Amino acid sequence: MKATAAPRAWQRMLSGRRLDILNPSPLDVEIEDIAHGLARVARWNGQTRGGVIFSVAQHSVLVAEICARLDPAAPARWRLHALLHDAPEYVIGDMISPFKAALGAVYTEVEARLARAILQRFSLSPDPPPALARLTKRADRISAFFEATLYAGFETDEAKRLFGAPAVDPRLFDDLLAPMGSEEAQALFLERFKAFERAS
Repeated sequence: MKATAAPRAWQRMLSGRRLDILNPSPLDVEIEDIAHGLARVARWNGQTRGGVIFSVAQHSVLVAEICARLDPAAPARWRLHALLHDAPEYVIGDMISPFKAALGAVYTEVEARLARAILQRFSLSPDPPPALARLTKRADRISAFFEATLYAGFETDEAKRLFGAPAVDPRLFDDLLAPMGSEEAQALFLERFKAFERAS
């Protein structure tokens, strides 16, 4: 009896890399693949106003900039870490929180393995200090508030209940909250990555 072949667990990237999704190696991670993928993944499952998506790449840049506003003395490597906080989504997409919770441990484990490989690839600790984790989470929730009220149809009070009231003025980030096409978001993500990496 012919044995059944194991299902394919790798994805071919435009760089030519083959990334094993279940057992990812840092050697198969390229920042250009991450930027390309994240710039084409929609936040909010694409349920946003306007003719272009609000991409994960744009969101990632925004979170890194909010981190810098919240803690101007934070090391440059913290901004790099914040920029990459959703990097696994270049492979597995951006699932909304209720669906992540429904999938449970399987999703969490795959996401964690990808995050570890990505961070190791760029010489970042896969176990960030608690202060960095708190800062990134706070900035992520502020970004979610801005996106929810500007693009995803949430009323202000509802967004406050879900994400908390933002501690910074959204007008500080007008350029990063404006509609942005995928190629522009990709280029901006790469530019910020290189700038943070040089400064760290």
